Amino acid sequence: MNLCDWNELRALLTRHGFHFSKSMGQNFLIDPQVPADIAASSGAGTDCGVLEIGPGAGCLTAELARRAGKVVSVELDKALLPVLAESMAPYPNVEILSADVLRLDLSALAAEKFEGLRPLVCANLPYNITTPVLTRLVETPCFGSITVLLQKEVAQRLAAPQGSGGGGAFTFFLQYHMKTEVLFDVPPDRFQPRPKVTSAVLRCIRRERPAVDVEDEAFFFRVIQGAFFLRRKTLANSLTAALPDCEKADVQAALEACGLPESVRGERLTLDDFSRLAMVLKK
Repeated sequence: MNLCDWNELRALLTRHGFHFSKSMGQNFLIDPQVPADIAASSGAGTDCGVLEIGPGAGCLTAELARRAGKVVSVELDKALLPVLAESMAPYPNVEILSADVLRLDLSALAAEKFEGLRPLVCANLPYNITTPVLTRLVETPCFGSITVLLQKEVAQRLAAPQGSGGGGAFTFFLQYHMKTEVLFDVPPDRFQPRPKVTSAVLRCIRRERPAVDVEDEAFFFRVIQGAFFLRRKTLANSLTAALPDCEKADVQAALEACGLPESVRGERLTLDDFSRLAMVLKK
């Protein structure tokens, strides 16, 4: 079965009475080269256990199954379970898990399902859950790499060079833990139904150690979040509003001590800048 042939795919979905859900952000790939390229980019091999999120009808799942030792695909939409039961029947190394990935203990799942294998993630992520899912994956240290297809604008923001002005608080969180790279674009006409935006593949490789040394990681991330609390305001004003225990004079003094101009905005800082700033503010 060619899961990227729209006629065959439509017949499969019709057999099981499936209808696309806009609320779940369901857009299935119909160009066979795209899932093949995504699976190849993931680095999956026979020594790997791959966690996939939102397999849809299984076109990427099949490509991963041809490469990996085991694939566990988590699907929230119960209407897709009979579809996947048919489409994944040829792949004994694929397990479909009916669950909400945001409610799973991912460390326990990886330990149970991928014993003796190297865990990684590869997925065509629904756009509406990109940030919470990536947060959970980053906070699960057993996953050495995360390769995901998501909205191009989001992918570019998450891989934006530090200090370029293109990132946000989540960009810094991600790049603190991972090395990020946008691999290639996927136009809307490669999906059915067509999304309104271009997509892109983002690869994240876990760092052996965080990008910078910090004394208090929780406070470090409070400072980063505070820097974007009032995005259009200066860093001094945004931090003063976000950190009630810091007077504006204290923030201004900390900026000066770090060699940062008073008019700077949070998006212009680097992780090194935030590390120094958090250390000074903490004191």
